[in-house]
Amino acid sequence: MIPTESSYSRWETLKDEEVTVSDVQDTLAPANDDLWVAAACIDRFVSDEVVQRSLIELGINRTSAAVQRCKEVLLLPSRAPGSSDAVNKPKELLSAYFTDTPEDAQLCHIRTALLARLDRLNSFAEIYKELLAKKRDEEDNPGIDEEWEDDPWKEEVEFKASIIAHAATPIPLQDFLTEDISDMACFYASQECFDAIRTLLTYHRSCLWPSRFTILESVPCHSNPSDYRDFLPTYDAATDKELASPLHRWREEDWVESTEVQAALSQMKLSTEFEALHPPSANVTSQESQLLSAQQLTGWYKKRVDQVISSTGMLDIALSLVQHAGSLGIPDLDELGEDLSLMTRLVYDIPQAWAQDDEDWTLARWRSMEPSQVVGAYLAHSTTDTVAKDISRLIMPYLFVLESRSERAGQPDPDLPDRLLHNYVLGAPLDIVAAIIEASKRTLLPPQRVIKNDEDVARLALACLYGSNSLTEWMTMSRIFECLPAWEFGPNSEDEADEADATIVSLGEFVTPSTAHPQCGPTDLLYFFKPLPIASLSRALDILDVHLESGEIFARWNVPAPLRWFLQSAGNITEQRAWANRMARRTGAAADKLGQMEDWEWLLDDMLKLCGRNESGVPSAFGLLTEEEVSSIFFSGLLSSGRFDIAKNLIHSKHGKLTLQASKIEDLCLAASREFYDNASSANYKVGDMKLAYDCLDVPAPSPQLIKERDFIEATSRLSSFNIMSRPGTPISPIEIRLTKDRLSLISRVLSSNAGAYKHTQVMLDLLHKLGFRDDIVAEVKTLAMISDAALQAEDFTRAFDTNQKMIDVVFKLRSATTSSGSEDPRFHEASEVCWLACFQLGRHPEFPDVEQKLTLMGRALELCPADKLNDILIPWRRMEQEDLEVRKERLADHSPRPKPAATKPVSSLQSRLNNLHVPTTPLLNAEDAAALAGRAFSRVASNFPFRVGGRERSESREGQARSGSRDESHRKLDGEDVSQQASRVLQRGIGWLLGADDES
Repeated sequence: MIPTESSYSRWETLKDEEVTVSDVQDTLAPANDDLWVAAACIDRFVSDEVVQRSLIELGINRTSAAVQRCKEVLLLPSRAPGSSDAVNKPKELLSAYFTDTPEDAQLCHIRTALLARLDRLNSFAEIYKELLAKKRDEEDNPGIDEEWEDDPWKEEVEFKASIIAHAATPIPLQDFLTEDISDMACFYASQECFDAIRTLLTYHRSCLWPSRFTILESVPCHSNPSDYRDFLPTYDAATDKELASPLHRWREEDWVESTEVQAALSQMKLSTEFEALHPPSANVTSQESQLLSAQQLTGWYKKRVDQVISSTGMLDIALSLVQHAGSLGIPDLDELGEDLSLMTRLVYDIPQAWAQDDEDWTLARWRSMEPSQVVGAYLAHSTTDTVAKDISRLIMPYLFVLESRSERAGQPDPDLPDRLLHNYVLGAPLDIVAAIIEASKRTLLPPQRVIKNDEDVARLALACLYGSNSLTEWMTMSRIFECLPAWEFGPNSEDEADEADATIVSLGEFVTPSTAHPQCGPTDLLYFFKPLPIASLSRALDILDVHLESGEIFARWNVPAPLRWFLQSAGNITEQRAWANRMARRTGAAADKLGQMEDWEWLLDDMLKLCGRNESGVPSAFGLLTEEEVSSIFFSGLLSSGRFDIAKNLIHSKHGKLTLQASKIEDLCLAASREFYDNASSANYKVGDMKLAYDCLDVPAPSPQLIKERDFIEATSRLSSFNIMSRPGTPISPIEIRLTKDRLSLISRVLSSNAGAYKHTQVMLDLLHKLGFRDDIVAEVKTLAMISDAALQAEDFTRAFDTNQKMIDVVFKLRSATTSSGSEDPRFHEASEVCWLACFQLGRHPEFPDVEQKLTLMGRALELCPADKLNDILIPWRRMEQEDLEVRKERLADHSPRPKPAATKPVSSLQSRLNNLHVPTTPLLNAEDAAALAGRAFSRVASNFPFRVGGRERSESREGQARSGSRDESHRKLDGEDVSQQASRVLQRGIGWLLGADDES
């Protein structure tokens, strides 16, 4: 029966969204044409689930009659065997029936499609129900976002809530019924709607099985595997393949869905609209043909792990995936799980490693790292408070994994864990080493100890301490030493102790830098300590104890040394002496704090302690130095600091430990004074280093040597006041004064550089005495000669004459002392030679106006000169005497009074000396020969003078005026006048060169 025109027209005019259940019941249900009703039901897709369900159920109900007819055909008796038209198989029977009755074939086809649509509708209803339930749970349990206004995860929670709200109807019912189910499953997977995926995979597995991995790969990499664990691929150990999942259906299989019926329907040539209704599940291949092998499953999981890490860096998600895979029986993932587990410890248990690392942590990076690098990465951010725990919870599991892998690989390495841990300790800072050693001391229980072997603890501590360059961490080093084991041995351990001492000596040579081995680190030092037995290690620890105590003392006085220095200097007395001097002459903060005598006594105690030995006989830092040498070094350092008051107190202290002889103290004070002197920039002994040099001499009891040194310092200060220059514009320095070999030349430089210095004869003589010539008569005579010459150059004849008189008195006093002693004094000959030359130079000076004084000087020259020089002096003396007689005659003629000549007595003495020597009274030589002989005599004497005095040149005009004013030309012999003047100039140049005049003057 075909539907009425009104029913057909009305149904056709209804739009999909306008269809209601009433329309289905009132319009379609009364129609008698099953094919039309079924086709009308399958043709409609509405958004209302109830309407859609009523349509599907109506369509299925209208196809039931056709199904019944098909079943009856199969129940008909078959033809007799052997007949040509016999049909024995259901498939052939149905095919024949469908060919004869195409309407029932179409109804069976529609029924199959409606049943599949019904399954989808049920899945849609289930998914919709689950999503709504989850949304209600989120609304009823908002979680922490209401409690924390600044919840850091609030945005993520709100984002997920919005996804769920949107996903309550993510796919409209019409689309859900018509779209490809694999695409919908991938969509749900991308939205993390795992309940929807679970529903689809449970009730539509036959359709989705080929696309299962595509669906899994659509799941975001950041999704937790526990959320979709139910549909991860599993492993069947019995078949060594992927485990096939059981099929679940919303209903029992309908007759039209059987293989025979579907096979018969597939042979029918249906119209295009009926072909479109054929569900894709009809051609689904079996699961068994698509199961992956164990190797393929492992490869998929590894690939998925790489995707998770590379795209998100979330190692915990990757580890969770591997753990779930392991629980599902996936083989060959143990090593990957170990790596991920160790990596997660590094990334999540040490937040700084992730936050401060510019490079992402990947499996490739992890596997490219050496074990030592991994250990370093684990402990890179450990502190002294956490390093022991970090080793226990991070390093030990890693080392256990490495050991297990080496055993699985057939290459066991039981020393690997200890080796890696020891290498880390050797390269760690001292505070970290101290924390590890403290966590390894033998008083702890073995499970609690980081390093469980006492010998290893001792060797590592020795290597780390002697390999360290630290100069400040003495408290940390002491902490390490206090945690080291202590062993007790009997008398048979002497050999081991000797072996340890020999090792220390060789170790000292090893740690000394060289071209081939510039630096020795803890790792290198460990090789020296490894062969030592326990007894030798105990001896080495005794030595370490002494070195640590010495190092603390050094640091206390601001002269720290690394521990390896004590090894290097153990047999080097020069190095020990140098460090003792450095300690005694400390600078900076240590020198500032030594303001009291108690501090210096403390320093002395420490220095004396360093030159002793401990109870075990181990020498300290200054073990090669004696107490006397150490005390001398200490006292020298005290003097160098300028604390002379403390030095005096220590010398005179009854209970002091400074036991030095007086001579030694005097030598040290002289050395310190000279050091201050040599370093002084100013020669003024009232300020600076020169004052320290001067005051330092007051520390010991006075002695001639100390007085002489004080005089020299005063002389230096006096010399500086005369502005002597070492070179133009540069005043002479104290060190230059000390290094001057001929100190008389310093007086000469004073006289030559200061025009009025000759006027202060006593000052010059005091300066001479302080320069070290206090009892040197010859030096005094030479100084007076230089003063006389300076006065002569200044044409101050009065002072020159007075100075010569003082010089004559000194010489005659020396002669008197020599005559009374009855022995010849070589000083007298040197002094008299200087004296007669100076008298002769001044006495015959043409500008000296006082003839009587000139005759006196010439007489003294005749009296003191050698016998072979008498004739050289007599000629000018007689000429001056003759001139004086002529002048007297003129004055007598003019009745002018004339005082008695002062030279009468010297002349009488001279006359007697001449008579004794039988010198003829007549001149043997003319004036020219006398001048030549006098010049040679002056040259010979001047060669013995250690000084040079500069003078001013006299102009020729002044010389001419002096000659014309001294006597009348009418009383001169015309033939001897030029010779006399020439001889005078020659003599003047001779004595001038002798005392420092310019050669051209």
